[in-house]
Amino acid sequence: MSVTPGDTASTTLTVRNDSDIVEAYRLEVVGDCAAWTTLEPARLSLYPGTSETVTIRLAPPRSPQVRAGDVPLAVRVLPTEQPEAVRVPETTVHIGEFRELRAESAPRRRRGWLRGRYRLAVRNEGNCPVQLGFTPAQPGEELKFAFTPAELKLEPGESAEVGLRVRTGRPVWFGSPVTWPFTVTVAEVRTAAGDGGADATGGKDGKDGKDLGERPESDPVRAPLEVEFVQIPIFPTWLLAVLAALLALLLAWFLLVRPAVRSTAKEAADEAVKKPAPTADLNGQTPVTGDGKQPGGGKATQPGTGGAGPGSATGGGTGGGGTGAGGQQSSATIDLQTAGGQTKTGTYTVPAGKAFGITDIVVANFQGDEGVVTFDFGDRKITTIALETFRNQDYHWVTPISITESQTVTVQVTCAKPGTPATGRQAQECHEVLNVSGVLSDLR
Repeated sequence: MSVTPGDTASTTLTVRNDSDIVEAYRLEVVGDCAAWTTLEPARLSLYPGTSETVTIRLAPPRSPQVRAGDVPLAVRVLPTEQPEAVRVPETTVHIGEFRELRAESAPRRRRGWLRGRYRLAVRNEGNCPVQLGFTPAQPGEELKFAFTPAELKLEPGESAEVGLRVRTGRPVWFGSPVTWPFTVTVAEVRTAAGDGGADATGGKDGKDGKDLGERPESDPVRAPLEVEFVQIPIFPTWLLAVLAALLALLLAWFLLVRPAVRSTAKEAADEAVKKPAPTADLNGQTPVTGDGKQPGGGKATQPGTGGAGPGSATGGGTGGGGTGAGGQQSSATIDLQTAGGQTKTGTYTVPAGKAFGITDIVVANFQGDEGVVTFDFGDRKITTIALETFRNQDYHWVTPISITESQTVTVQVTCAKPGTPATGRQAQECHEVLNVSGVLSDLR
């Protein structure tokens, strides 16, 4: 007999009691067909010399587990009273072929500049082996395809993945993305030897004995897939807008902004050349910091005297033999040593009959003391500096600050904390040195 998975078929079995007693029989199917075969009825009770027909109904599921081909069908007939008289009649059932494929593309849509890669998942849902091939189709034939592997053989229930590479003939430089739809047909490939189907010749139907040697060929199974490749441009639209904006900015710079900047800079430079430099400060003087020097040379000596406050201060001066238009270069040094927490003042007094035009002062805090130092020229307070903010500090004036006879250059130091000199041991007193220089001239 023959049956196709998903359909039903039936045949009959006649049971006869040849014994001389009443006998009960239990019937059961054995073999590969037992899971999907039923008996009606499954139990019999027969008098001696009588018989009854049992219907055998086959309903194989449409599943890859039910393989195509000939399978044996046996029914065990077990007597209750005489179990040793068990019988097992057999026949052959031909399971017909059915072909079914399931195919999917992952992903269905791919984006790229020139090429895209896909994975084709294929599963044989039929009950016989199949040899599969892959056929792409695309209107216009702008795409090229490559499958890895090109053909595939799957047993019933087996799954596999096939790689697909898609490539375009030319790039898209600018504009919008281009969508290329195409179709991949997964179809059975028939061979001359008939691979992919079970041998179905030589069988006999158990019900009517019909010859099953000649069977018509079924159509090849196929599973079409709709897939897309989206070709994106090499240069996106927003990049063109950015490049256009940059080009516009460059043109604006070279044509408008740059000439205006050059013109403004030239006018400012011409104006700076014509405008005289300011020279006045709080006292009508212009201080300049740096290494500026006054003209003149030579050495001269001027006395220095200690000032008010506890402790003592020494002063000394040197002047050169060179003379300026109104006097000679001269300098004086004030050396102050101040105990911690105290204030001390050192002075230099201008000699009688002289005027001192101060151009430079240099103050040294070589120990790194902490506190405050204040400078006065005559009755003018020049500046107050925190000692911890410097080690050496100098001031220079283009126009001298003039003080006359009996007026003093005064340095006042308030020592908060003595520093640490180069010896590495903290000093006991703050120690500052001031050098003041300028032009010493006669009063007229």
